[in-house]
Amino acid sequence: MQNQLKSILSEAKDRLEQAASMKDTEEIRVSVLGKKGKLTEILRGMGKLAPEERKEMGRIANEVRAEIEGMLDNKFAQMRDLQKKVKFAAEKIDVTEPGIGPEIGARHPISITIDEITRIFGSMGFSVSEGPEIETVFNNFDALNAGPNHPARDMTDTFYIDQEYLLRTQTSPVQIRTLKEQEPPIKVIAPGRCFRCDTPDATHSPMFHQVEGLVVDEGITMADLKGTLDSFAKQMFGSNAKTKFRPHHFPFTEPSAEMDVSCFKCEGSGCRVCKGSGWIEILGCGMVHPNVLKVGGLDTEKYTGFAFGMGVERIAMLRYGVDDIRMFYENDMRFIKQFK
Repeated sequence: MQNQLKSILSEAKDRLEQAASMKDTEEIRVSVLGKKGKLTEILRGMGKLAPEERKEMGRIANEVRAEIEGMLDNKFAQMRDLQKKVKFAAEKIDVTEPGIGPEIGARHPISITIDEITRIFGSMGFSVSEGPEIETVFNNFDALNAGPNHPARDMTDTFYIDQEYLLRTQTSPVQIRTLKEQEPPIKVIAPGRCFRCDTPDATHSPMFHQVEGLVVDEGITMADLKGTLDSFAKQMFGSNAKTKFRPHHFPFTEPSAEMDVSCFKCEGSGCRVCKGSGWIEILGCGMVHPNVLKVGGLDTEKYTGFAFGMGVERIAMLRYGVDDIRMFYENDMRFIKQFK
């Protein structure tokens, strides 16, 4: 047994000297000191020896075990140092190499357009109001003077959640919330997302953005509406921009109109953008209907107001020459980076 112990020690020394990795060293430890290791088997068999012989062999076996454990500790330490050196060499940074500059992101053209519209109306004294995208049927239709048989209330046009709530089809419900929460004078715009049951194509999307405007005070007239929107058009499309108002119908304004702006591509002479007419429709507007003012609890003999609403995507498409609204929502960075 003593010869076996010497043989195990000698073999362990030789194998540890040749070990070239942490894995090799661990395999040697298991083969010698593991549950089924050579030294472990000898220690288990010492119970068969005579007491005197067992004492002497136990001493020798413990010495061999201690020496092997010491060699293993040293070898593990060497392997850890070697691993660190290899890792440091692989991760070494050459400080003389040129750095990789961070890529600068780009603002989305819809955000750019909303910010520009907000800036222009902000310069005219408008503040920003917001409302929820999940709106009540009352605020979205009834309070805006849209009767129960109005075609926009059809399920083919509107995303209903239940009989009481829907995804707002316009930012006009913010008018109602503002009228209920604020006392005149009121001068606000309300940018936000809207939703309608449209099949996506080059000019339609089930989700889009609008900017609603509302002014209410004593003595507000159609002249105030026309002057405000004409000033907006000149700041948005250039000082040479001209505006034209055409009669229209909206349930929440009376009288109502649609506003055209002279084509900023051809300056009114006619081109592909304006379809040869020299004019481009950009928004709807009108004087706030008395029934809408009554919802806000206002005296219609004392207060009047005007409202307007414009599609952000339409303005962005016109300004940047985008011919497909779907490009705004495909998140193609090649497209978005053009607006840096």
